[in-house]
Amino acid sequence: MRKIALLVLLLATTTQVAGCVAVGHTLCWPNCSSRSQNASSLVSFLYPNGAALPDQNSVPELRIPLRVGLAFLPSSRADVPGQLDPVLQEELLERVRRHFMDRKFISEITIIPAYYLRDSKGYDGLAGVQRLYGVDVMALVSYDQVMHESDNEWSLAYLTIVGAYVVRGSRHDVTTLVDLAVVDAESRSLILRAGGTDTRHGNTTLIASEVEQRQSSNDGFSAATDRMVEHFDEALGQFQAQIRDGTSRVRVADKSGKVLNGGGACGTPEAALLALLVGLRIRKRRAQGVRSTDSGS
Repeated sequence: MRKIALLVLLLATTTQVAGCVAVGHTLCWPNCSSRSQNASSLVSFLYPNGAALPDQNSVPELRIPLRVGLAFLPSSRADVPGQLDPVLQEELLERVRRHFMDRKFISEITIIPAYYLRDSKGYDGLAGVQRLYGVDVMALVSYDQVMHESDNEWSLAYLTIVGAYVVRGSRHDVTTLVDLAVVDAESRSLILRAGGTDTRHGNTTLIASEVEQRQSSNDGFSAATDRMVEHFDEALGQFQAQIRDGTSRVRVADKSGKVLNGGGACGTPEAALLALLVGLRIRKRRAQGVRSTDSGS
């Protein structure tokens, strides 16, 4: 009996130590924690290796309807675990494409795989991708997702007392940012951008930890993308209003080159017609004034 009791105690001690090592990879009980980050950067992509920013911004010119290339920027570090799944990337890009495809000023949106951008950094590389796919501008999706994981005292206890599937002992917090920026490589200008964020929390067992964390990561990307689309819609509405008012820093023209910004949208025939209408209106007011004078006398 004494030998059996010692054996049970030894097994329990071994299980406790193994449980803590499995969760936190070190003997950190009861405060095991970890942090991981997966991100891609628009600035690092456009200005790689510390490239200098331009002294002044050029005035971009958009010829509508636009052919748009849509792509996720590759991760800043390929060796980071938990990379954004390529299947999920394509699904999210297709969601964005469907949402904006019916706009009158867009003729087509082409989804471009991220690996085309991996070795084509900077504006020069981006221009090469644009020529390859025959698009006018690039819509680049960048992201930043941070996951914190912490294990409380139950992370050890549930392995030795109540079983791995009963008590939830690992908590994870996931914060996700997804940003969409429309870039003109020719003028090296940022045309328009908007972002969306999502924060979520969860608890999991040791056995299901990896699966549930991956699901939380994917759900975070999905929700942040939906919010980004909403915010980009709002920014696009403001951009269109600035084009109509002539207050936008971007010149918009049709394929023939006729400028469409606000007052600058009038070519020679439109200006002549406007002058004629103004002249007729002035003559009408003068005639009304003469009639009023005659009736008064």
